[in-house]
Amino acid sequence: MKIEYFAWLKDTIGLGEEEISIHANVTDVGKLINWLSTRSPRYAEAFEFAEVIKVVVNRENVGNDHPVKQDDEVIFIPPIAGG
Repeated sequence: MKIEYFAWLKDTIGLGEEEISIHANVTDVGKLINWLSTRSPRYAEAFEFAEVIKVVVNRENVGNDHPVKQDDEVIFIPPIAGG
C-alpha cells in the first residue's frame, strides 16, 4: 500500500510517503488508522485527532468505513489553518 502524508502529519511522522504491507485484519480506513497509530509514538501523535483528517483512497474522498486493500493508494490530509 502506498501512503502519503501532508502538512503536520508529514512533519510529525517524519516522512511524506511510504510503501507498507498491511495486516490481514486491516480491512477499512478506520482499522488502517488504528494500526498505523500503533507503529510508533510519532504515528500515535499524528493520528491523535484522526477525526479531523481527510482521507483519500485511490483519488476518492472516503470515510473510515471505506474498505482498503494492499494495492490501494491512501492519502491523509489534515485541516490546514492559516490567515
